[in-house]
Amino acid sequence: MRLPEGQVPAGGQEPAGGQERAEGREPTSGHENAPDRGIAPWCRLADLLLAREAALCRIAAGIPPRDFAGLFIDHAEVDALLRTLPGLDGPDPAAVRSVREDFAAPLARARQVFADWWPQSADPLARCIRAAGLDPGEAELLALLCAVERDPQRQRLVAYVQDNVQLPRLTPATVERMFGPGHPAHRALAPAGRLRRAELVLPPEPGPWASRMCAVPERLAWALSGDDSPDPDLPPRARRHPPGSAGSAPPAASSPLASRSPGSAPPAPSRSPGSLPPSAPGPGLLLVHGADRQTRMQVAADHHPGRGLLITALPASPQEWSAVVREATVDGLVVVVELAGAPPAETVRHLERATHLSWVLSSRTELPLDCLPALPWTELAAPEGTAGPREWRAAFGEVPAGGGLDREQLRLVAAAAGGDPGRLPEARRRLAGGQLDGLAVRVRPRRGWPDLVLPPGQLQQLRELAARHRRAATVYDAWGFTPLPSRGAVALFAGPSGTGKTLAAEVIAGDLGLDLYKVDLSFVVSKWVGETEKNLGRIFDAAAAADLVLFFDEADALFGKRSEVSDARDRYANIEVAYLLQRLETYDGLVVLATNLQRNIDQAFLRRISIALDFALPEEDQRRAIWQRAFPQTAPLHGVDVAFLARQFKVPGGVISNAARTAAFLAADDPSDGGPGPITMEHAVLAMGREFQKLGRMCTEAEFAEYHGLVTTRL
Repeated sequence: MRLPEGQVPAGGQEPAGGQERAEGREPTSGHENAPDRGIAPWCRLADLLLAREAALCRIAAGIPPRDFAGLFIDHAEVDALLRTLPGLDGPDPAAVRSVREDFAAPLARARQVFADWWPQSADPLARCIRAAGLDPGEAELLALLCAVERDPQRQRLVAYVQDNVQLPRLTPATVERMFGPGHPAHRALAPAGRLRRAELVLPPEPGPWASRMCAVPERLAWALSGDDSPDPDLPPRARRHPPGSAGSAPPAASSPLASRSPGSAPPAPSRSPGSLPPSAPGPGLLLVHGADRQTRMQVAADHHPGRGLLITALPASPQEWSAVVREATVDGLVVVVELAGAPPAETVRHLERATHLSWVLSSRTELPLDCLPALPWTELAAPEGTAGPREWRAAFGEVPAGGGLDREQLRLVAAAAGGDPGRLPEARRRLAGGQLDGLAVRVRPRRGWPDLVLPPGQLQQLRELAARHRRAATVYDAWGFTPLPSRGAVALFAGPSGTGKTLAAEVIAGDLGLDLYKVDLSFVVSKWVGETEKNLGRIFDAAAAADLVLFFDEADALFGKRSEVSDARDRYANIEVAYLLQRLETYDGLVVLATNLQRNIDQAFLRRISIALDFALPEEDQRRAIWQRAFPQTAPLHGVDVAFLARQFKVPGGVISNAARTAAFLAADDPSDGGPGPITMEHAVLAMGREFQKLGRMCTEAEFAEYHGLVTTRL
């Protein structure tokens, strides 16, 4: 059929296919056969659909090309509009029939080529169609929308078809007109349609339904151009893992628990414990619990062989949820959502909406059954335990001594150390330190065994405690002893303040080459139910990542005796004690508990103690040794009678150290000498008087002897 002369579309160009029809050839929308010209089947199909619609508008509907289309309406246009309304005369049936007959054969062939192309093509659009689970009609609509989105000339043609330059994208009304009322395409644009549920079409802007423009998201448009950059609206720290990059978990990485459909009773496991699925499952829900995040991720990857993963925390907004669904659809990824607890109702809604995707809910513990989405699900338990030799060799090329990391911790440490075994100890300290900040204070040991003044028997016990930690690998690994309840050692240091409990812990840590972390109880103990256990869990989890010494000062605040339950607070306090005992029994490191009163410690903790030491007030010879060590060899001493100080003042070592330091400052600022001078006996006695004042003790003549007058005069 030849087009009426003088009728050309907006822009003064003959519509695609017009000349071919005039010469008796099939319309090709301005292109030769697609395979010859390299035209993608979806572009050819889109061009034919647009060409047919343009021809219908020009010939059947009689819409003339004109400037400022859609910006004003004149009387002639009103008459033309009235003729096109379905309830009135409508377009000439003969003209419509002629145009449709001209396009029927080429459109049928284009549809067949397109239908044969997308199920097996590696083109981004074809992969997206398959991932979204679209039917052929929905695939045709998506191809049309993408073709219009990527070509300004097609957008001009759409504006002409819709007779409005402000509508360069297709509207639902035009889509329904182009595909016909019985075609499923326009229903795919509805809120519950597959294109919307797969987030491949943006939600239309508010306005009349017939004039809402349908747009594809920018992420899809860039993917069609060859750019696979992730969606900018993804949740922070969401990451994509291509197939085979999740790590190297050991064989038999999981144990199946259940697989069921919503509402049915859980059946028996379909595979033997420890086996892996023989092939990748289709869309559905996988629950993975236990172990660490890296191991759970590996279990998810093993359950979906050949599939990439999109790992994300719980999205915080509808935009982030849309981006997650869209990213997984465009790239054909399995979505792994890391959960800290039961999934909220909003999460369940999004999972039930995007049923074309494969979902994985990863959590440390099992999720309650009543919070799961109404989807068929399978549950796997990730194996507990530490990273094995294969993981260590993959990360560092060797298996260092004192592994003890789970797979997630190993991944973080390997990244911090850059795979260098020599940097491993510092990387482990860095991993633990970042998590312990705010809950404990790091002490880098600077004092050794010569600084510790204790009876020989106690010194020997402390050395045995250090040896117990140092030789754990020999006893438990090489000699095969059973580490019950764990490989760790717990020491209890009891005694008055200042008797050397903290110093002893520092010396042991220094001897082992470890950092000492003093737990700050003011940050750990909380009045809110469950917060204390959460803080303690953070401490022990972080300490497990690095070999260090945990020091709990004033431990009776946490390890005190459980009381009779008289109210809710008593019950939760007892729960805290029980939780702490449980963590001690499973911790493989060295823990030192310090208390002023051992009788306040719960008996259950005493049964867990490896070594218990009573730090008593030092005897005279020990005090003399402490006084001698308190003054450095470089300090300018003059006439300081250490024997007198040790004999007269029966105080702990901490008080002696403070007094020696105070005496030094008094000497450095003594105006009688006109500047820094030597530390004299008078300075030492005055410093001890200051310590007595802090302790609330009287400066008696019996203790200060001939210096009593000096003290009473100067203080």
